[in-house]
This record gives sequence, C-alpha cells and structure tokens, in this order.
Amino acid sequence: MDIDLIALLMLVAFGAAALDAMAGGGGLITLPALLAAGVPPVVALGTNKLQSSCGTAGATFAFWRKGHIDLRRFALPALASFGGAAAGAALVQAIDPHFLSGVLPVLLVAMALYFLFGPRLSDVDTHTRLAPAGLLLAVAAIGAYDGFFGPGTGSFFTLLLVTAAGMGATRAVAHTKLLNLASNLAGVSVLVAGGHVWWTLGLAMALASLAGGQVGAALAIRFGGRAIRPLLVVISLALTVKLMADPANPLRMWLGV
Repeated sequence: MDIDLIALLMLVAFGAAALDAMAGGGGLITLPALLAAGVPPVVALGTNKLQSSCGTAGATFAFWRKGHIDLRRFALPALASFGGAAAGAALVQAIDPHFLSGVLPVLLVAMALYFLFGPRLSDVDTHTRLAPAGLLLAVAAIGAYDGFFGPGTGSFFTLLLVTAAGMGATRAVAHTKLLNLASNLAGVSVLVAGGHVWWTLGLAMALASLAGGQVGAALAIRFGGRAIRPLLVVISLALTVKLMADPANPLRMWLGV
C-alpha cells in the first residue's frame, strides 16, 4: 500500500476517532474506508479493531484525566465488558451472527427516538435505577454483543448508563469509552492471535486515531449534552441505513422490500 493511501486512511482514522469519542460510530467510517482501499474483509476487521482500540484508549485517558471516569466504581463493569466480549468472540465462531442484522435496525430506531423525544440530556447525574449486579449483567451482555456482532455498541452502553445508571451525558459517554475499550481489547486479542492485522497500516492509523480520540473527548467535555444528543441520534440512524442497505438483510426479506 503506497504512502499516499496510508496518509488518507490516517486522516479518516483521525476524524472517525473524534466522532467516536463523542457519540460512537467511528467504525461506520473506518471499516468501509479500509474495504474500499482493498484490504481483505477479515484483515480489515482486525486492522480496524486495532486502530479503534487505540483511539478509544486515547479518549478514555482524556476523560479520566479530566475527572469524568470513576475507575474504582467501574473496574468490575469493565471486567464484565471484557469477559462478555471474549465470550461473544468465541460464540461467533460457532453461530452465524447475520440474523442480528434483522433485529438491530429496529433497536437502533427505537434508541434514536428515545434520544430525540426523551428527556433532555444534561450533565447532571440522577438517581441509579439498576442495582450493581444488574448493571454488571447488562454490561456483560452488551460486551458479548460487541464480541459477537458489534455495530451500535457504544450507543447501547451510553443508553444504559444514562437510563439505568443515572449518569449525565458527558460522564455516560466517558464511561462508555472505558467499557468499550475493555470489549475492544478482548476482540482485538482474538483477531491478533489469528493473524488478521496489517501491522504497518494498523499502527499508522492507530497513531491518528489516538490523536482523534483526544480531540473528540475534549469536544464532548466542552459541549456536553448539546452536542452528544444529536450525534447519538444521527449515529443510530446512520447505522440503521447502513444495515438496511444490505440486500441480504433479514428485515428486508421479512418486510418484502
């Protein structure tokens, strides 16, 4: 791969990481870009997971440095996310996850409607509605989904933390990055072990993604719910369109589209 194409993919990784740090959905940009650049599908998944993990790590550090992440409270949920993702990655080798692409658009539209018409997102924490054990189970389930299928994981974590953990918008996104980092590390470990990573390209994009994650985290902290809410709606709907654009999507078959 020539240097100009690598530079272009680094620019894509930077922008995607900045967006991902604010509301998730960076893979909507980087994975299609890798495929369009001629990277084989499985290698594209591995390379994308490597670079996105670095971007998520950068965003997590930026949020933590500004005091938006409670590592003591969320150490166990992060472990639950890692364990769930590892289980999901193992399960995907035995079960075809394609059926989820039919259910996911419905969930994403429902999530977009919640963020659009539900209570206004603020940066003020409210009361917790879920016991610690329930939160652990929910986080593990979303982590397993990330290892098994993946799209929309960040939005699901954010929705959980806003509605069930009572977190304000910025803290919810900050802790989403921590939980997503844990699930990403489980996934990338499996893909690296399988040799599905182009290291030169992946590390180059990782550097750009690391910087982009810092910028996105700074913007999320600066603008809070005002920027996060519309981005969550847009990301959810964009994921829906992407999934429904696949002619083989089961939902299209069920609806006769």
